[in-house]
Amino acid sequence: MPVLSVYHRGVKPIPRRFLLHPARAAAVGFGAGYAPKLPGTAGTVIGVVLYLPLQYLPWPWYLGLVILLFVAGIGLCGAAAADLGVHDHPGIVWDEIVGYLITMIAAPRGWAWMAMGFVLFRLFDIWKPWPVNVVDERMRDGLGIMVDDAVAGLYGWIILQIIHILYSVSVIS
Repeated sequence: MPVLSVYHRGVKPIPRRFLLHPARAAAVGFGAGYAPKLPGTAGTVIGVVLYLPLQYLPWPWYLGLVILLFVAGIGLCGAAAADLGVHDHPGIVWDEIVGYLITMIAAPRGWAWMAMGFVLFRLFDIWKPWPVNVVDERMRDGLGIMVDDAVAGLYGWIILQIIHILYSVSVIS
């Protein structure tokens, strides 16, 4: 079967058939993972698009949905990685989608906050500070693919919440 001519860091290309299978299509961010450069960033953009309507949910519902998407991602990413024969293939971007959504838990509404969350999540996902780097190196399968981005999302969430608190205090005073 023909494949898309997209090679990420010299790894196996993603077959076209992935987009025909709902679970594999989700794992590659509904096509965002086919981006020839910066597929993780393209996946995070899909996270922003999903966040647009989700930001209006009450935060407990939002949190529950993010947990559900995380758990689903363990299976989605693990199966896609097994199909590709590459652990954490760059084209698998469901983890970036969920990582961004984690950063945005209980975030203030508005484009500035969404952009700040985007930058913070991408920074921590690329930088991989401890323990993100340890998880990325040692955990395998779908859980490992999801957890390193979840931890990066938590770092982004912490910083975004601190900025929100500082901003709120400065506006009040």
